[in-house]
Amino acid sequence: MGNRCARTPCCTKLWSCICCCCCSNNKARARSQHGSKGNVYSINRIEKWEEKITEANNNGKILVVYFSAPWCVPCKKIEPVFRELASRYPSMIFVTIDVEELAEFSDEWNVEATPTIVFLKDGRQMDKLVGAETSELQKKTAAAAELLLRKP
Repeated sequence: MGNRCARTPCCTKLWSCICCCCCSNNKARARSQHGSKGNVYSINRIEKWEEKITEANNNGKILVVYFSAPWCVPCKKIEPVFRELASRYPSMIFVTIDVEELAEFSDEWNVEATPTIVFLKDGRQMDKLVGAETSELQKKTAAAAELLLRKP
């Protein structure tokens, strides 16, 4: 099964298709909104991923991974919140991955819809959010930060 849009589970469009239910026809404009800003790192090569996961593991940090697509409207809704949380929680590492640029890698992480946000501790998934529920993202991020504070 290919990767699908999170907004409408019935959508049969794959990442590479333009889906009328949740997508924009202007991919170039959408891509320009996905860059490295503030404390969010854009991952576009596996080497960059390995660098960030090693950094998180070596420093006891939680890695928050945001899988998105430039044409995904729900991604546009949650992205500003993701970036704000990255500024609020400097003890965590926030990264974005474009599912089209790193499609095989996204499949390895079982990303079947966008947006998907995965929380990793010591290289293992500790939590996951599928969809653009901003309040749920805020809760999960706060809970992960709380876990770091309780660390012995």
